[in-house]
Amino acid sequence: MRHALTPHSHDHGDAIRTAEESSAIGIRAAWVSLAGMGATALLQIGIVALSGSVALLADTLHNLGHLATTIPLIIAFRLGLRAPTRRFSYGFRRAEDLVGLLIGAVIAVSAGLIVWESVRALTTARDMTHLVWVLAAALIGAAGNELVARYRIRAGRRIGSAALIAEGQHARTDALTSLAVVVGVVGAWLGATWIDPLIGLLIAVMVVLVLISSMRTVIHRLMDGVGPDTLDTVETAAAVPGVLEVREARARWIGHRLEAEVTVVVDPGLSVGRSQLLMEEVETQLHRALPHLDRAGVRITAGAARP
Repeated sequence: MRHALTPHSHDHGDAIRTAEESSAIGIRAAWVSLAGMGATALLQIGIVALSGSVALLADTLHNLGHLATTIPLIIAFRLGLRAPTRRFSYGFRRAEDLVGLLIGAVIAVSAGLIVWESVRALTTARDMTHLVWVLAAALIGAAGNELVARYRIRAGRRIGSAALIAEGQHARTDALTSLAVVVGVVGAWLGATWIDPLIGLLIAVMVVLVLISSMRTVIHRLMDGVGPDTLDTVETAAAVPGVLEVREARARWIGHRLEAEVTVVVDPGLSVGRSQLLMEEVETQLHRALPHLDRAGVRITAGAARP
C-alpha cells in the first residue's frame, strides 16, 4: 500500500531525452486518461442519482476532480514547449509545477466535500437503492481508475513529471475508494446503512494521505529541490579525464526537465582548444548520466585541485 501511494523520483532507463518528445507523451497520457475518467464519472453520476450512496458519491466527486485538473495540465505541457522570451528567459515549463499545486487544491476540496456529505448521511436517515448497480459501478470504477493510474504514473516517471505522477496517484486513490464502496454496498445489504457514510469518511482520510505525499514532491520541485543522489551523479559524470576537481554542482527541475550547472578545475597549462573539448565532454557525460537533463552549464576554471 505504501509503495502504491508514494510517488517515486528515480529515473528509468527508457526516460525520454528531448523536451518535445516528453511533452508529447505527457499530453497524450493526459488526453487518454481524461477520456477514461470522463466515461467512469458519467456512469457513476447516474447511479449516484438513483441509489443515494454516499460512498459512491465520494468516489464520483474524486473522479470529477480529475476532469477539472487534466485540462490545465495539458495546457501546462503545451506552454512548456514555447520558446523563452525576454520576460520569461527560462521558458514556461514552471507552469507544470504550478498545475501540480492546482491538483492539490482540487484534491483538498474533494476531500472536504466527501466529509460534508458523509457527516450529513450519518446524521440523517437515508435509504440506499439499486445496490446491484452501485456494486457494478464500484467494480468498474476500480478497474478503470487503476488502469488510468498506472498509465499516468508510468508516463510521469518516464518523462520526470511530478504533476503527472500526482494525477496518477490521485487516480489510484479513486481505484481504492471504488473498492471501499463495495464494503458499503455489502453493509447496506446486511441492513447496516451507517457503513456507507463511514466508508465515505475513510475515503476522505485516504484522499488526504495521497494529497500530502503528492504535494511533498510538487513543493520540493517548486523550491528547486532534487533527489538525494542527483548532485552525486552530476559530480561523478563531470569528473572526466583531464578534470582535476569538480566544484559548485547544482541542479533543479523546471517542469519535467532537469537543468544542471557545474564548475570543473583544469590544469592551468591547458590550451583553449583542449579546454573547449573538455567542456564538451563534460556536457556529453552529464546528458548520458541524467536522462531528463535539458540543459547543462559547464564552467571551466584553471588551478590546482584542493588538497
